[in-house]
Amino acid sequence: MYLTKEKKQEIFEKYGKSNTDTGSTEGQIALFSYRIAHLTEHLKSNRKDYSTQHALIKLVGKRRSLLDYLKKKDIVRYRELIADLGIRK
Repeated sequence: MYLTKEKKQEIFEKYGKSNTDTGSTEGQIALFSYRIAHLTEHLKSNRKDYSTQHALIKLVGKRRSLLDYLKKKDIVRYRELIADLGIRK
């Protein structure tokens, strides 16, 4: 599996408040970004995998709504997060 328990804890430790804080907005956005990058690489070699393409589109929408929420709540944390993750807006 591409996302191990250790990798998930590492993502939440870096972007969340702690490695067990899986509900923080920043941690969820970082996890979605990791999954989006993985699915994008998969689709580059498997162009006709339409179920993965559908899942990728849904994941991007979820991340976008979380980013909009974070932007509305705290613009400074939003700007830091998109700069750190390399997300363009």
